[in-house]
Amino acid sequence: MTMTTRLRQWLACSCLIWIAAALPAQAERVKDLAQVGGVRSNPLVGYGLVVGLDGSGDRTSQAPFTVQSLKNMLGQLGVNVPANVNPQLKNVAAVAIHADLPAFAKPGQPIDITVSSLGNATSLRGGSLLMAPLRGADGEIYAIAQGNLIVGGFGAQGRDGSRVSVNVPSVGRIPNGAIVERAVAGGFGGGDNITLNLHQADFTTVSRMVAALDNAFGRGSAYAIDAVTVSVRAPTDANARIGFMSQVENLELTPGTAPAKVIVNARTGTVVIGSQVTVMPAAITHGSLTVTISESANVSQPGAFSAGQTVVTPQSSVQVSSEGNRMFKFEGGTTLDDIVRAVNEVGAAPGDLIAILEALKQAGALRAELEVI
Repeated sequence: MTMTTRLRQWLACSCLIWIAAALPAQAERVKDLAQVGGVRSNPLVGYGLVVGLDGSGDRTSQAPFTVQSLKNMLGQLGVNVPANVNPQLKNVAAVAIHADLPAFAKPGQPIDITVSSLGNATSLRGGSLLMAPLRGADGEIYAIAQGNLIVGGFGAQGRDGSRVSVNVPSVGRIPNGAIVERAVAGGFGGGDNITLNLHQADFTTVSRMVAALDNAFGRGSAYAIDAVTVSVRAPTDANARIGFMSQVENLELTPGTAPAKVIVNARTGTVVIGSQVTVMPAAITHGSLTVTISESANVSQPGAFSAGQTVVTPQSSVQVSSEGNRMFKFEGGTTLDDIVRAVNEVGAAPGDLIAILEALKQAGALRAELEVI
């Protein structure tokens, strides 16, 4: 069996995932590397009622705010419900609504919303959201939500208490479920400069971005503020600025290589090793130790004419076996391919690999940052 075949089988039967950028870095557009300062979305949140549920709404004895909200809404519509009356509703659910208001969204434009149950409703399937305001962090109303929910989950419950649930039926979405009522003022149109903020701080990428901008628009057109921000001189006219930004975001440059890092998820056994990771000279041995303990009964039978008695005595057997206990050596400057090959040869499982990486880090042989998530 070749090394390639063993590697494929090992990756197929384990939860270990290797992700590495083995190829040289490719040129990327500015719009994929950075975000324009002042161009951002804003979170919105609201509270409302979903009606029309098929008996899967809130149990009002445990969610009194649902009845209170319904009374307040009916009072605003001219229907007075006595204060001492608490209707037991099963087709109404109190929900939280959240959405993202995109940049440059104008009044009258629709946006998608997500609706989540606040009480003990088992499912929102088939429900309709009544008109509810969506507010920003400043408390102002920026959108109005209403519509029929689309729920991807499914839940069913029997009279004996048995229950089957697929996905999460207490959360749904309404495409174009809210109408924008107020626009958010952005910082894109003012000033002589435009700032570009990198998604990840990197001095090399910032330096190369400044060079690409200077090469395209003339020397001195851009300058770096820090490892994240680049300031670009832009036209003041709105129409000219839009065309200028179209050219800027389509410029291509080669970003700096990612830092050497190993990401370990101890809960799932997932290990991600970057292509820049190397290992200094080190020798490793790792094997699985198996201890087997068995119990049996031993009957002690005395002689025919003796005065002894027949007794049963316990007998224990302990066996220890060690499999796959082989040592492998990392030479100086070992790359990702060598690490994968060596670990595959000893047949280490994801949990074993995590222990090996931690030991290498403690020994100072792992030339990378080890991050456990």
